[in-house]
Amino acid sequence: MRPRIVYVHGSGPKPRPELLKAQWDRALFGRDLGEESHLAYWAPVLHGEPLPDPVPDPLEGTPDGAAEAEAEAEAGGEEGRPRPPVLEDPAQFMARTATEARAGDSAGGVARAAGGGALGGWLRDMTYLAEALALAEEPRPGPGEEPLPEALPLPRPARTALFRLLVRHTFEDAHAYFFGGAGRAVRQAVVEALDAAGADADGGGPLVVVGHSLGSVAAYEVLAARNPRVDLFVTLGSPLAVTEVQDCLAAPPAVPSRTARWLNASDGRDVVALDHTLRPEYAPPGRITDLLVSNGSENHHGVLEYLADPLVRDPVRRAWTRPAQGAG
Repeated sequence: MRPRIVYVHGSGPKPRPELLKAQWDRALFGRDLGEESHLAYWAPVLHGEPLPDPVPDPLEGTPDGAAEAEAEAEAGGEEGRPRPPVLEDPAQFMARTATEARAGDSAGGVARAAGGGALGGWLRDMTYLAEALALAEEPRPGPGEEPLPEALPLPRPARTALFRLLVRHTFEDAHAYFFGGAGRAVRQAVVEALDAAGADADGGGPLVVVGHSLGSVAAYEVLAARNPRVDLFVTLGSPLAVTEVQDCLAAPPAVPSRTARWLNASDGRDVVALDHTLRPEYAPPGRITDLLVSNGSENHHGVLEYLADPLVRDPVRRAWTRPAQGAG
């Protein structure tokens, strides 16, 4: 019986599906799994063409992504020298992002509904936390002062721009998912990946489902609705514990009855996973493990850092090799 794993990526534009799947495979297993792994690739629902191969995913928190975000915010200084960007007040950024989400996304072609107020609290908290992190992680060398641990290797304007890029993409995609009509197409991509993996087939090998960011929401909603036997459900940098997100779910929060175990991992500095514990909101709590990890990407939300963490990677590998034992 062949083991199977299904990946559900998060918000924002992504590389082509073959490359993205191979990246997740290598982060978890050190090799390309070929037909044993499946990717629910929903980025085209909102973002059109995939990123060119040499271009890194800006939401991974790469230095190139931060430099691009900073360049967008900068204006040229006198004598051709760049001047530091003028940082927009968090309240103004929050209001503008919400307005843009309601107005629509011409690139993705998905109309946003005007009634997205249920996510307003999440957007507010994301915005102010991003600003606080950018300030707190600014090294302050000097007499009697020690730099904060794990300070990001980027100047504050670039870090702030990167955090805001993350907030904008994540919130706009979440708004489109819940209120703009994109949710059905995103969930359909998850259904098709589960079907390709033979999730409903009797006598199959172990099944692992891994969802990142907004992808964890789509994965959860499909598992709750279809209820296939799942040996391990892994959510990474997930907003599922956030009250405003729970209010938008189609059904009350609960562990799908045929999901044997659920591992929820987040970094304490991940602005998307503002609440880090799913227990006891998703009963029964005995099937869920909430885990804090250290995500070394510049915005602490990058999925490849989550996947490579031994606290995430090792349980996935163990579930991959043991006999199928789904609940129910």
